[in-house]
Amino acid sequence: MSLRHWAAALIVATIFSSSGSAAKDKDWVALSNAHAAVVLEALSKYSPEGAGSLGIDGFDEAVTDLGPNIYERGMADSATLLAELKLRLEKEAHPIVRQDIQILIKAVEDSMRSSELNRANMLPYYNISQQVFGGVRALIDPQVSRDRYPAAVIRVKRYAGLEEGYEPITEQAKARTIERFDVKGLSGPYRGEVEQDLQRGETFIAGIEQLLAGTDLQEWQEPYATLAGQLRDYNDWVREEILPRAREDFRLPPVMYEDALRNWGVDASPEQLIQTATQGYMDIRNEMEVIGGLVAKEKGYGSSDYRDVIGKLKEEGAIDGDKLLDHYQQVLGKIEKFLEAERIISLPDRPAGIRIGTAAETAAQPAPHLDPPRMIGNTGEYPYFVIPLIVQNDDGSWPQTDDTYEAGAWTLTAHEARPGHEMQFSSMIEAGVSVARAIFAFNSTNVEGWGLYAEAIAKPYMPLEGQLISLQYRLMRAARMFLDPMLNLGLISPEDAKRLIMEDIVIGETWAQNEIERYTYRMPGQATAYFYGYTKMQALRTQTELALRDDFDQQAFHDFVLAQGMLPPELLKKAVMEDFVPSMRN
Repeated sequence: MSLRHWAAALIVATIFSSSGSAAKDKDWVALSNAHAAVVLEALSKYSPEGAGSLGIDGFDEAVTDLGPNIYERGMADSATLLAELKLRLEKEAHPIVRQDIQILIKAVEDSMRSSELNRANMLPYYNISQQVFGGVRALIDPQVSRDRYPAAVIRVKRYAGLEEGYEPITEQAKARTIERFDVKGLSGPYRGEVEQDLQRGETFIAGIEQLLAGTDLQEWQEPYATLAGQLRDYNDWVREEILPRAREDFRLPPVMYEDALRNWGVDASPEQLIQTATQGYMDIRNEMEVIGGLVAKEKGYGSSDYRDVIGKLKEEGAIDGDKLLDHYQQVLGKIEKFLEAERIISLPDRPAGIRIGTAAETAAQPAPHLDPPRMIGNTGEYPYFVIPLIVQNDDGSWPQTDDTYEAGAWTLTAHEARPGHEMQFSSMIEAGVSVARAIFAFNSTNVEGWGLYAEAIAKPYMPLEGQLISLQYRLMRAARMFLDPMLNLGLISPEDAKRLIMEDIVIGETWAQNEIERYTYRMPGQATAYFYGYTKMQALRTQTELALRDDFDQQAFHDFVLAQGMLPPELLKKAVMEDFVPSMRN
């Protein structure tokens, strides 16, 4: 599996526990995990930081391998692994375990395909400052045991090449890029991406120091100083050598964009996505006109146009940055009350975690998101809903964003916390699903499809203004599913796409700019997965209701879906129709 695929799994935050009591009652989980172990071992060889974050023991001091022949070595190991998995599939009789092995096989095949396409089409480019920050951040974290912290100092030394047998990671990255300079036909990274990486480089370099300084670790200052100097030199090299080779057009080669869609779990063509999403966009916007009028009447606004109403809600409901955490916790409490009262989903007996991100975390991920604990060997750690850091203005006022007003907190909390991602991921800790379903079946379609579906099942119980913003967020997801492919097919300009987001969806400039960066070079194709996955979940819900009629129980349905882990839509539908539906019939 490529580092890109591995990193994507970690960013979107999947979770697995091998120690839950439920797992011990499922013999098939142990059988499945034995097969997944060989894949995890192969992954750990090339991305030990990711292995440690997952909870695999023995890799806390190890660092990413960017040594010579990394592509050839990785492909050879993947081919050997693929042959081993196919042999295991032939010998395995348990139907669910066979399904999990097929998930593992698909993950390896997808990764090999992506690696081949990247090798054939793209000039290697590494954002080393952010990568190193992530490696240190994976060890110095409130949810990581203190006895693992010292490994961060060793990791810093190895990144800097200060231990025997290690070359500075910056020199390895340069070498892997330079050796491909003379290969004809390769596309360089997008200039805008490189320029932004360079702009944010110092934030990550300072973020590493802040992480280390925030502990009682000793003797890290000199290795850090060496590493920081290497990172700055590398960024200078990128400015001199990569920027001149960067492409001016953000669009990927078509074969690379199609591969990106597949990796995010989207099994539709760009043209199909545009057709479905533009139709959904109009339906949602029409509903917003109705709810906008009701909110205007309730609050006495002069205009009932949803755009004007949203503007007033942002203005009147602004929350100062130092009050954000308290407000989101209060909203979560209200959501939990109606989830329980209406028997929408079974809630855990513990509170959901919410916190404010650091400056470096916010630079790496400027949008609200979920921060996961380790997936393997979990001993009770749970995910946190992370709100981006808001820095107070010099005059004492607070900047206002799409995340800092009262009406907007409802749907964001439903998506990231409960009944959304926090419950989705925590359920795997408590139910003890297999590694294959928790990690290797992961894609954005099944993760984000649930998040948007969670907003939808919570929406009817929100106050009117919360319902309007819930529809606004759904409108944004529909727009993603047509703007992303339209941009990458050259059917719309970034300026027109941004104008639509700001003027028609009423999204602020910062979020709108992040959206354009996301579609064009940060994660092309990924944003389509929200609405795509949502339509799959809505269709499954409807088909299940039709099959069960009066026997349908939404709480049982939602609990069952979460208990399946990160199954892609086609496998989830199979589980619902073959297991859940028969079990509910009286």
